[in-house]
Amino acid sequence: MRATTADRAQPSSTTYLMCAAAWAIPGAGHWWLGRRQKGLVFVIALPLMFAIGLWLEGRLFPFEIAQPLVALAAFADIGIGLPYLIAKGMGAGAGRVIAATYEYGNAFLIVAGLLNMLVVLDAFDIAQGRK
Repeated sequence: MRATTADRAQPSSTTYLMCAAAWAIPGAGHWWLGRRQKGLVFVIALPLMFAIGLWLEGRLFPFEIAQPLVALAAFADIGIGLPYLIAKGMGAGAGRVIAATYEYGNAFLIVAGLLNMLVVLDAFDIAQGRK
């Protein structure tokens, strides 16, 4: 028998703290929940993807509300958490449009952020007992 919405437990403050940690450090949520192998894969693969995107001269997009697609790309970029903040603080991610690898770099940066958002949702589902 499937649990109804009323039967499911409400998320606790610990769950929200775990999600914040999972966003900040990719894989931390799974590590917190005892899924060490998955956490280790995420903590290596996602920041590595982000670093490859920077190496390929991708751009960390600014939040420009006047350009909705640029704002969406910026939202996707920040999805990786601390690696984004560190890169932004170091002045990395300026992007070089004339580089042959520019679009590949952008793809790596955006996908790394979006994948981390999915990893956070997965950790949330595990914490809620849905998985």
